[in-house]
Amino acid sequence: MELIYSICTGVLTTSGIFLALRGRTFPVVVGLTLLTYAVNLFLFSMGGLHTAASTVIGSDMPMADPLPQALVLTAIVIGFAMTAFVVILAMRARGDLGSDHVDGQRREESREAS
Repeated sequence: MELIYSICTGVLTTSGIFLALRGRTFPVVVGLTLLTYAVNLFLFSMGGLHTAASTVIGSDMPMADPLPQALVLTAIVIGFAMTAFVVILAMRARGDLGSDHVDGQRREESREAS
């Protein structure tokens, strides 16, 4: 179970970094979103992967740690807000510059440079 979990976290991290280094804004946004998912999985794994842990106090079974769950829930909300902000920022840059390149050059400038 831990091996599959760590492989999924590694694949999400690798894909997110690859997409975040692209030259267009949409792959950068998707890459940052994948990185936030990878960080959420990492934070969740810091509490330990217990399949038979109790969530109710007073049970005979060992308790699950609620702190990583609270951190992941907070990170999901913040990640959603930041993704919405970056999408709106990318749409505004596309409308103002006429291009969706990350370097921010205008369309006329990029034609003259090539």
